[in-house]
Order: sequence, then structure tokens, then C-alpha cells
Amino acid sequence: MKTTKIKQIKEWLPALNNPFIFAGPCSLETEEQTLITAKLLAKDKRVFAYRGGVWKPRTRPGSFEGVGKIGLRWLQNVKKETGLLVGTEIATAEHAYEALKHDIDILWIGARSTASPFIVQEIADAVSGSDKVVMIKNPVNPDLNLWLGAIERIASAGIEKIVAIHRGFTPFTQTKFRNYPGWKTAIDLKALLPDLPIIADPSHIAGRKDLILELSQKAFDLGMQGLMIESHFNPEAALSDKEQQVTPQRLAEILNQLIKKSESSNDLQFEDVLEQLRERIDVLDTELLEILALRREVVRKIGKHKKQQAVAVLQIHRWKEILDQRKLLGIKMELSSEFVNTLFNCIHEESIKLQSEITDDVVNQ
Repeated sequence: MKTTKIKQIKEWLPALNNPFIFAGPCSLETEEQTLITAKLLAKDKRVFAYRGGVWKPRTRPGSFEGVGKIGLRWLQNVKKETGLLVGTEIATAEHAYEALKHDIDILWIGARSTASPFIVQEIADAVSGSDKVVMIKNPVNPDLNLWLGAIERIASAGIEKIVAIHRGFTPFTQTKFRNYPGWKTAIDLKALLPDLPIIADPSHIAGRKDLILELSQKAFDLGMQGLMIESHFNPEAALSDKEQQVTPQRLAEILNQLIKKSESSNDLQFEDVLEQLRERIDVLDTELLEILALRREVVRKIGKHKKQQAVAVLQIHRWKEILDQRKLLGIKMELSSEFVNTLFNCIHEESIKLQSEITDDVVNQ
């Protein structure tokens, strides 16, 4: 990435002693609603920043689309009255210029915008040279390169205060969540950019206030450094996303129940046992790879055997039979059906590829 070192949250927020909590209503609706919610949230010293949507990109026209730039003045008032940092979503370069003009501390790029490199580049050009915090949500689909590319564009504009926001992905099937969590994509991003702060947005993953605690704990378990949570002093009256907003009082209850886990322990006995267990994992992983290599050799022999008899690479009935058997066996071994299905589909894809290379068959799967 063409950038100077990305700053950790603690570097631009020295008073932070706990996870970074960024809370506030989905949308700013009135000046009164904005300030009442902010003052209630500011009573909890774990909340360091106040979020409020001013421009709301809606899937279909006719829904509440925000109050516009007048809301930026309301955010200025929040900062003056409470001392909280304030932030809002920007979806265009014009939004960015207006937010900078009103000295908004945190600008975040939403999931729809992250999916468009053109929009991200225009925003990057607009914020270039500023000292603001820019947060970047994952794109609506689990495309790691799109997310990474958006971060690189903002970093290339000279922004050092960058935070990624994991808010889940558009689900392809119905789940209990509004957006499928897809934690793996966030983990992959962290592996590529280990110094990049990542926070979670459990409100948008959940879509329901009763799931926020569960998702927030999962985010902490995975080492995320904070949470963006939607909070409204009267969620039932909210003009947008009322199902996923919690009151400031409920937010405090959620934060009280969360357990922030550290990356290591000062307990030497604990560390010793952990190291022994990790060594066992290393041995088992080596054995697993050796077994997969042996399996590959058998697959290669099967491919050569099929070629001699001009037999097609793929026998779909055989594959379905194998998959059903492995799932049943996996369940007996206390492995989830979903895990076994994913594992063997990967193995099967590699096997078909190998046999196709041997037999020169063109296979439609």
C-alpha cells in the first residue's frame, strides 16, 4: 500500500482505554432528537464518538433520505455540548467537502459506495490532505479486493487515520441476520493489513436489536477494536431502521455484558499449556497436508485410469453419494454438515481440475 503508517485508534484518541464505541442514531431527524440522544450517550464514558446519518442512501425512493447538510450543524452542536467526536456517512465528493467544511471528525464510506472504485476515488480526492478519520465499510458483497482497494485509495490520498468497518454482506438465502456476518473476509483483511484497525457494525449485521449483544461479543472474540452501534433515545419513533436501534440505556447494558479478550496472558502456566496445544495443532496440520497429498496421488491414478477407458471425469451420482456419506461421517465426529460440505467441495474441485488436466476432458460442473 502506498502510504505512511496507518495510525492506531489510540494514537489519534489518547484518552481511549477501552474498545472504541461509536454510537448514535441511524439518521438525524430533528435537532432535538440529535441532541437528546447525544447527551444520553455522553453519560457513558465508554462512548467516544457520536454517529448520525445526514444523507441516507435508500434502496428505493420515497423512504426517509436524511435531513441533508443542516444535520452537519446539529453535529457541530453535539461536539460543542458533549465533547464527543462526531461522524457521518459520505457517499459523494460533495458530501465530503461539506463534512470537511463543518469540521466533522469522522467520515465513513458506506457499503454501497465502497463497491464503486469511481466513487471512492472521488471521495479520496476530496479528503486528500485532511487530518480527518476515514472509516470504510466492507462492500455489500464479500469481495476482499474491493474493500482492500477502497482502503488503498484513501491511504494513497495521505489519510493516516483509517478504520475498516465490518458490517456483513448481502445474504443469498434467508438467515436470522439482516446481513450475513461473513467474518472470514474481515479476518482475511486483517491478515493482509495487520496494522489496520477494524471495528464491527453489529446493528447492520443484525437488523434486529436482540442480536446485537451476540454479534458484538463475536467481534471482540475475533480481536476487533471497537463497535459502531445505532442508538436512538426513542427507537420506536425512528424514521429509519428502528428495528436495529437500541436506546442509550440498552447500549450501556450491552457494553456491561461484553467481555473484551486480550491477545495474550501474563499467566505463565496458561501460556505454557497454550503453546503445547498449538504444537499439537502444527503436527496435526502437517499430517493433514500429508494425507491430502496422498489423496491427490490416488486421484491422479484414477484420472489416468479413466483416460485409458475414455471415461468422463465427472460422475455426478458418485459425487453426490460421496458428499452425503462424508457429511454423515462428519456428524458422527461432531463436525458440522456445513463445514464438511465446504471442505469436500474444495477437495472435489481440486480433484476434478487434476483429472481434467490428465484426461483433457472439458467438464461442465
